Amino acid sequence: MDTIASVNQFKKDIKACWQAQLETVCQWHETLPETITAPGLMGLVLAQHLCNFKLWHVEDRARMLHVDGEVIAGCKREIDGLNQQRNDFIEQIDAEIIARVDTFLPADAAHRYNTETLGSVLDRLSILSLKIFHMREQTLRDDVDENHRVSCGKKLATLEEQHHDLASSALELVDDYAQGIKRPKVYFQFKMYNDPRLNPALYGKGK
Repeated sequence: MDTIASVNQFKKDIKACWQAQLETVCQWHETLPETITAPGLMGLVLAQHLCNFKLWHVEDRARMLHVDGEVIAGCKREIDGLNQQRNDFIEQIDAEIIARVDTFLPADAAHRYNTETLGSVLDRLSILSLKIFHMREQTLRDDVDENHRVSCGKKLATLEEQHHDLASSALELVDDYAQGIKRPKVYFQFKMYNDPRLNPALYGKGK
């Protein structure tokens, strides 16, 4: 496959990923999958998206009133675990993206890097897809007044615009890679709070 064809196919695959995010948000509110079976980049993106989906709803539960502290503590532990998985998947997505970009990245590409990786962009698009779904729900409620629906309709339009802008920027970044203007790179989060070797409260210093 020549360079132009490789770039176009990669951009097509990136578009398919964020389209799948938008579609699965709707599907998963009906039936939530236990695991993601899709291969390659799509599989990683949807697995990461599933973490965000679960996080959204655990965060909602964590804000319930009139529940005991054990429920909130359970939510907190679940949130920590999902956040760790979410960040691990972003790193895996970036590694997969680099492998794809290497097929068309010019050998003399500049050592310039974007302020966020394509994996992080796909994470933000995942969260935007969740916001779009839930804000659209607010515009359809029949237990609120018209002002509420109108207000949420305006917010929905803003969210959709933001999704479009971010998606367009992602494709422009791919073009920067193809032209050798920038290079992709994996940025590791090294989250410390879940690691008993790195969190003082877990390895004994916080006792």
